[in-house]
Amino acid sequence: MSDYIKDLMAEVKAKNPVEPEFHQAVEEVAESLSLVFERHPEYRAAKILERIIEPERTITFRVPWVDEQGEIHINRGFRIEMNSAIGPYKGGLRFHPSVNLGILKFLAFEQVFKNSLTTLPMGGGKGGSDFDPKGKSDLKVMRFCHAFMNELYRHIGHNTDVPAGDIGVGGREIGYLFGQYKKLKNEFTGVLTGKGLNWGGSLIRPEATGYGAVYFAAEMLSTKNETLEGKVCLVSGSGNVAQYTAEKLLELGALPVTFSDSNGYIYDEEGFNREKLEFVKVLKNVRRGRIKEYTDEYKSAVYFPIDPNLSYNPLWNHKAQCAFPSATQNEINGKDAQNLIKNGVYVVSEGANMPTTIEGVKLFLENKILYGPGKAANAGGVAVSGLEMTQNSMRLPWIREEVDNRLRMIMKAIHGRCVEMADRFGTPGNYVNGANIGGFLKVADAMIDQGIV
Repeated sequence: MSDYIKDLMAEVKAKNPVEPEFHQAVEEVAESLSLVFERHPEYRAAKILERIIEPERTITFRVPWVDEQGEIHINRGFRIEMNSAIGPYKGGLRFHPSVNLGILKFLAFEQVFKNSLTTLPMGGGKGGSDFDPKGKSDLKVMRFCHAFMNELYRHIGHNTDVPAGDIGVGGREIGYLFGQYKKLKNEFTGVLTGKGLNWGGSLIRPEATGYGAVYFAAEMLSTKNETLEGKVCLVSGSGNVAQYTAEKLLELGALPVTFSDSNGYIYDEEGFNREKLEFVKVLKNVRRGRIKEYTDEYKSAVYFPIDPNLSYNPLWNHKAQCAFPSATQNEINGKDAQNLIKNGVYVVSEGANMPTTIEGVKLFLENKILYGPGKAANAGGVAVSGLEMTQNSMRLPWIREEVDNRLRMIMKAIHGRCVEMADRFGTPGNYVNGANIGGFLKVADAMIDQGIV
């Protein structure tokens, strides 16, 4: 690490104490960009990275709401508008008890580079609340969403900031949020993405992140003249990203064998098929049950509850060739990375945001694993959000095949950009450097063009 990057990281940590996820995200990007600053000191002189690190706007607000029993609740709401150099702020809303300023800043920072890589004109942002929708009635969720939008609507707009869903914010929550925005603003506009198909949504949007992660893995394998056909795949999570990762894997002839939730994971040695996957979709999306219930239906599977005393996640300790972390940040640590490599995994495509620790990333790179970092591999979700924005502007929906084909072409372009940038800066095969540099250069050039703003 250069002295410049060391000094930069010391300043970031001093200015943003108790935000380890944000520090981690900045450090990973900064290390890659040291290669750029050696050749292009003009970016360093203009303090482009320092300006990207500092959000353009940080909004926090209280969200008071009343449940159906008349009890008053107070939650915190956030929106981080990180960077708008290449387009309106774009990024999800996360409803989860773990939400805090540091996590949202890390997500918004990553979003800037991810959105840049999509080739679409979108800036980066992120938001959410410490509200937990899990297990709550539709009425409770609706009342909270309406209260949340009562403040958020002042800060968003289809040419300003276009939120989407994230953890805890699915079709139900987007519907309630959009309904309240429409009532407050008295206009029907594409201010949120992930909408229902009957009122401005796009086909393939729920599937996009998972499909995109698989398309990216296929592109990485193609550099070795291989395909996903017959590959055993470990998938974490059991939400949209994990479900549609498994769906696309099955379509391409691979065999997913795991799913997880916050209580534990299942391992089905026979692998999932379409019938089993449909059971998981109904279990998680309709019944909102726990993944353990899968083993009641399919005796071929074994359930492993989370053991907080373990220093590793046993989900990543099974024989496989591919891994698709699709749950949450830092779910793969150094020990997990070692277990994956030991068990024959040589392709890792991240469906979640920053699911691998810095130690884990270094092990993947040292062992020449085909490693697709989240800002590249999971960019399919925001890419189709961008396509939804385009359709809303045109007032014209596209058919499923057209959206899926555009998604595949975008993921192919992202992969090509990563390969090109890694080669240009002397680290061939390093998708981390390729993604960070490729995402940075487009934003940096736009910022220089626009002056000190």
